[in-house]
Amino acid sequence: MESDYDDLDRRLVHALQVDGRAPFSTIAAVLGVSDRTVARRYARLRSAGAVRVLGGIDPTALGAVLWLLRVRCAPSAAVAVAEALARRPETSWVSLSSGGTEITCTVRTESEADSEALLLARLPRTPRVEGVSAHSVLHTFYGGPDSVIAKLGPLDARAVEALRPEPSPRRPLPDRPGPVRLDDGDRRLLAALAADGRAGFEQLAELTGWSPSTVRRRMTELRERGVLYLDIDCDKRLLGVGTRTLLWLSVAPPHLEPAGRALAGHPEVAFAAATTGPTNLYATVVCADQRALYRYLTTRVGALPGVLQVETAPVIRTVKQAASRA
Repeated sequence: MESDYDDLDRRLVHALQVDGRAPFSTIAAVLGVSDRTVARRYARLRSAGAVRVLGGIDPTALGAVLWLLRVRCAPSAAVAVAEALARRPETSWVSLSSGGTEITCTVRTESEADSEALLLARLPRTPRVEGVSAHSVLHTFYGGPDSVIAKLGPLDARAVEALRPEPSPRRPLPDRPGPVRLDDGDRRLLAALAADGRAGFEQLAELTGWSPSTVRRRMTELRERGVLYLDIDCDKRLLGVGTRTLLWLSVAPPHLEPAGRALAGHPEVAFAAATTGPTNLYATVVCADQRALYRYLTTRVGALPGVLQVETAPVIRTVKQAASRA
């Protein structure tokens, strides 16, 4: 389908990245086309697997922990282990790198017990797994893995601003609200949105047992409290972006904050976070080709303050993106 992508497809994807639940009428007005055209284009892209809007959960808002795992495997076992990790609901962005002998993935654990079971029991005892390095995410400097679309997408600043959802008039949240507690209805709602982030309120009402107005209100609350965010799975060829490369940086502690903020501003960076572990700053970068990656490393990364060491790991295969897999 790559040859069928055009500028309207790319602008539509950028619009969905700004707000995955923006009404087609709003997107149509920004793009200068009809509602029917937007709906038809989205249906075509979604049915072809080129774009998928989904609801994600920020584990930190629930008092949970986000981990970046590096799993070293025997070459013959890497694909099978990656596929097994991809089937787990708590994983995302499962990738093969380092010549196919290392798996990198993001894992959400709900408690210390879950973290211990995963990191100390299940993974190390998996056949053909030779080692596991776990990095807890301490602070996110920039966005989710698809946030690179926000930097590379074709819409201008005025169009992006017109698509941003307006905050709802609500009572002020507590200064220190603490972890958000979910009930069974919340979990059903979040599970439904993880499958289809654009599911209608009537459909979500049937799945949760709530009224459509309650669904709308609770979804707004979960977004405002930082629990629910909207993400997209997107065929990278649609926007013409290059391959992903994972960067693991060691930065002198006094320079960690300024280095992270600087990374966040780079157009090549899709995700940047401070972590625990032998390295303390992680980034996912997207460059057009190897030469562009070399220029990026020797100029922008080379200019970051306090960088002591940089390890690069080009992604050779993405087994799972943000969405859940059956």
